[in-house]
Amino acid sequence: MVYCLANIPSPACTGSQTDLSTPTPTDFLSRMLAGLLPDELERSDSRQLLSPIGHLPLLTTRRATMIVNRVRLFALLFALLTPLWIVVDVATLPFPLWAQLAALRLTATAAFAALFSRARGKSSLLHAYRSMATLFAIPTLFYVISHLLMAQHRLDGLSAALGTGYAFLPFVLLAGFAVFPLTLLETAAFAAPVLLAYGLAGLAEWGGSDWPSFTAEFWLLILITGVAALASLCQLVLMSALVGQALRDPLTGCYSRRSGEEMLAIQFDQSLRSGTPLSVAFIDLDHFKRVNDEHGHDAGDVLLKNLSRSVNSQLRGGDILARWGGEEFVLILPSTDCEQAMQVLARLYGTGLGERPSGKPVTASIGVAERTCDHAPDWRTLVQLADERMYAAKHSGRNGVVCPLRQCASEHCNSCLGRAAITRQQPAVRLETA
Repeated sequence: MVYCLANIPSPACTGSQTDLSTPTPTDFLSRMLAGLLPDELERSDSRQLLSPIGHLPLLTTRRATMIVNRVRLFALLFALLTPLWIVVDVATLPFPLWAQLAALRLTATAAFAALFSRARGKSSLLHAYRSMATLFAIPTLFYVISHLLMAQHRLDGLSAALGTGYAFLPFVLLAGFAVFPLTLLETAAFAAPVLLAYGLAGLAEWGGSDWPSFTAEFWLLILITGVAALASLCQLVLMSALVGQALRDPLTGCYSRRSGEEMLAIQFDQSLRSGTPLSVAFIDLDHFKRVNDEHGHDAGDVLLKNLSRSVNSQLRGGDILARWGGEEFVLILPSTDCEQAMQVLARLYGTGLGERPSGKPVTASIGVAERTCDHAPDWRTLVQLADERMYAAKHSGRNGVVCPLRQCASEHCNSCLGRAAITRQQPAVRLETA
């Protein structure tokens, strides 16, 4: 069966249309954040400060690792410092109260120690959320219970002065958000329980009799939350910039091989867990050495930049283009089977890969591999299969694509891919790994 790419809608039919809709509150917040950080953040990237949705997998993984590391650091610090205040409670508070608070402190210490030991070894964002929620839940519960216990006693003098120190715990907790690289939505979600706990404790203590004092303190908590949220956003901007610099190839602007390998490993694991397809296209430019030899390396650099720009303009949101080395590129297509991968390549050929200095079109030899079709045990095997098929395309005359399925193949389909040829290959035998 011949698979004809001429039946695929042209890029002009599938491209995005100009958005003339009314700006949403999210758009307003994005513009505001971009305006607050004009030299640090592009407006197109400002949405990543509002929500973790849409973050690059590599940024998500590294951010989750940083959050877990911060959680373990705080858990260790609290586990060491929390029991030390028992001595002060014993010296200043009456017997029933200090004994109850001592038991509460020891329980909190054990919880912090357990969090420190159990939070290691994982870097998923869900695990980071659980760890951070536990970190802030322990002192929040400690504050509520200790507040209720002290409300049952009439403290005066030094006991009352030291007892007020417990009331500052929510302020310390909310200020602690400043050390985590969080989005605005994440900060609001984690801060809400702390603010709610403080509000309920205040209502239990005053019962509406001292609203001015309670309102002033609650407003101060909100201000501290806002400052901590801004500090978290600044950390996220800095982290995103550093990850972006490490991700990108300095010449072409696409992803470097190292970052491409990391993201491919992440995508492969996600594909295994969800049972979704994952395609890889290994792209090698035809006769690139002639460009360097005949026109100089500057002309070759311009060709690579134009190719990267042309390819990236036709990719979907989750697709990843990485420069593998020299004139070789790897295109990572998550949740994409072989047939859909050929549609992506059809869009690329439809717009062209650029022009050589002589004015002739740039051509490439491409090998395609897909995880479920090729039964690849790991991402390295997937890349190896795509690499071998790329060489098969070269040996078949270059300017072609070798794919793993017959129904994705077509011989010399000039009407679909211009001068490119799609060669046929039987389903590949799974390669054994060392």
